Amino acid sequence: MSLELISIIVLLLMFVIGAFLPINLGILGFVAAFLVGSLVSGMSVDDIFSGFPGDLFVLLAGVTYLFSIVQNNGTVDLITGWGLRLVKGNLGLVPWVMFSLCTLLTGVGTLGPAAIAILAPISMRFAFRYNINPLLMGVMVVIGSTAGSFSPLNPYGVIVNGVMESRNLPFSPGMLFINAFIYGFVVSMLIFIALGGLRMFKRKTSTEVQVAAALDINAENNIEKQENGLTFYKGVTLLGLVALVVLALGFKVNIGFAAFIIGLILALIAPKQQSAVLGKMPWSVILLITGIVTYVEVLEAIGTIEYVTELIANVGNPVIAALSASYVGGFVSAFASTTGMLAALIPLAAPILQDPAISSIGVVSAIAIASSIVDLSPFSTNGALLLANVQGVNERVFFKQLLLVTALVVVFGPGLAWLIFVVIGG
Repeated sequence: MSLELISIIVLLLMFVIGAFLPINLGILGFVAAFLVGSLVSGMSVDDIFSGFPGDLFVLLAGVTYLFSIVQNNGTVDLITGWGLRLVKGNLGLVPWVMFSLCTLLTGVGTLGPAAIAILAPISMRFAFRYNINPLLMGVMVVIGSTAGSFSPLNPYGVIVNGVMESRNLPFSPGMLFINAFIYGFVVSMLIFIALGGLRMFKRKTSTEVQVAAALDINAENNIEKQENGLTFYKGVTLLGLVALVVLALGFKVNIGFAAFIIGLILALIAPKQQSAVLGKMPWSVILLITGIVTYVEVLEAIGTIEYVTELIANVGNPVIAALSASYVGGFVSAFASTTGMLAALIPLAAPILQDPAISSIGVVSAIAIASSIVDLSPFSTNGALLLANVQGVNERVFFKQLLLVTALVVVFGPGLAWLIFVVIGG
């Protein structure tokens, strides 16, 4: 068996193990990088270390550090409260407010699972209290995450754009974000209609009662009601988020270092509030991404990437190859890590992206969105958070409902993304 096939089999085994066992894919990636790189192919340890994505680590650590501070000081709750007050008594708007809040949070840099962890308790509480279909509410929140997760400030967007840039492939961070948002909005509209969302516009309740329901979540955590208002520190934090966007998009400052700078300033303003910040950072996600990317770099060094790109190139039709890659991403991500899938699949799709006969941003949009839209699976973090917070519905019933919707999304989601961005958009 060739070295290339061995490395691919190891990659597949990593995703299988990560899907069925509570083992971080990043650890599997680092171990695989050493075993395949050093013991099988004869690479030196220094060569393996050179594949560690130091720039990506700074980006992920910086952004997640800043948003741990934002979450810890209550600014996220403040933004959420403002969004809830936009309902104005119309229950039909509640799922769209949750969709918009999740899009906003992920769009400015919050990891999808972190945004879902914030909004799932609130959205499921609303669904229970006002007899809103919890499946509708939960799916809208998760798809809102997909709509915002490919922002240039979000780790998902950072991963995709970083891979494209490192391989000198044509890409557009802004267009990727726009494509993901359009797709998320269209799919959300279809699901909203299919699950009876239009009937909700006939039912109304008072804004005050709805906001009170949201604040109950904080009350249960012994947070005083007045702390949900705008304070000096939260105002500075909001200015910091604006500064991050301006520095990153307007002045092309490295997002990771800009986030560290702003985070440090916020930490110096209120040092006593920083004790729990590092503990709230998603170190497991950072480990996962850096481990997978390190192994992908080993694959490139030993020639596996070139081997796979030749296989994909031999498909002959880049449009069909893009469809295949989209479905691979969607199916695997429904059971495994989306971040790991993005880091591994996009480099393997390089020959499609380099084909002048097809739009590279259309292909990468289809692959990225197909890998993310299935995150509502109960086997994923996002789906599990919905399942853990649902009220008024038997968990086994909700699990089956969520699984059915996931199956439909896996079957139709990647194909729709391919149709919109590769066939029509290309």
